[in-house]
Amino acid sequence: MIEIEEADKKLKGFKFIDLFAGIGGFHYALKSFGAECVFASEIDKKASATYYLNHNMIPQGDITKIDEKDIPSHDILCGGFPCQAFSISGKQKGFEDTRGTLFFDIARIVNHHRPRIVFLENVKNLTRHDSGKTLNVVLNTLNDMNYDVHYKVLNTSKFGLPQNRERVYIVAFNKTYYSNSDFVFPVSNRTSCLNDILEKDPVDGKIIDRDDVQFYKNYTPQRNIFGEIDLPNKPIQIGKVNKGGQGERIYHPIGHSITLSAYGGGVGAKTGLYKIDGKIRKLSPRECARLQGYPETFIFPKSIPEAHKQFGNSVSINVLQYIIKEIINTVESNEQRTNARLSNGEEWFQKRKRDSFKV
Repeated sequence: MIEIEEADKKLKGFKFIDLFAGIGGFHYALKSFGAECVFASEIDKKASATYYLNHNMIPQGDITKIDEKDIPSHDILCGGFPCQAFSISGKQKGFEDTRGTLFFDIARIVNHHRPRIVFLENVKNLTRHDSGKTLNVVLNTLNDMNYDVHYKVLNTSKFGLPQNRERVYIVAFNKTYYSNSDFVFPVSNRTSCLNDILEKDPVDGKIIDRDDVQFYKNYTPQRNIFGEIDLPNKPIQIGKVNKGGQGERIYHPIGHSITLSAYGGGVGAKTGLYKIDGKIRKLSPRECARLQGYPETFIFPKSIPEAHKQFGNSVSINVLQYIIKEIINTVESNEQRTNARLSNGEEWFQKRKRDSFKV
């Protein structure tokens, strides 16, 4: 998580609602810029319990059963709406899948409250599902409600978090407030590696001690002319357990982790397997928290599988913060144009007033 200076907390006075809130990645990101959360919704009771421990707010339950009129007024609607319907590993039925229609719960809330900004996250496959038709429904729905919509796939690995995690981000501006949305998504190539976030001798980073471990690559990090290690900024596969598959591959800690996953029954499917200090192990919950940008004060469940699941379902906070900086730039540029128009209008009015008294 990026530390935001007080002078840069330019969302003070903005209120937001946190839909499909999970454990509060959006909450951390928006609050770091001064925004206030006035409502949260999360159907998973265990995730809600974690949310409460860290944000002192109990999320409401099933959003499909909550009347939009009972939701407080807000400036920003955010949420990583459920991705199972659009995921490559899912059924890919899109809006035919019941979970897919949860987007329309977002739409009915937006239609009623007309927030200034809508900020959403989903899996990369949303952009490809049904030849792009699913994404077009999302974009057109927001567009029809008078929003200027932008989307882009970004990889967490480019934003200082050593995790290969591609997600599509959608940012929409209410044209009533922002007549000229010159928003651009952030561009970053911050390098990092798994070694940067590892715990020393974690008690909950399960060690894999098996006879079917095979190493087929002796990876030697490259160094630049200054003798510094050139970080590859991607996962470096060096071996495997059993027959392979993503969950059974073994990676080098000078590279990045694989995408954290909420599900998977392999040996290391949720976190991947890594050769660390000569041992093959999974990542600990604290290491997973760091991979998603959560602060060291974050309280996660005592159950390791549940903690892995919650972090696998979460958003990457650092990426959200980079995007929020660009959202603020758009808000400020619109305000400057509005003030300039008002100033020009006042100048014109005063001139007409002076001219009317001329003989």
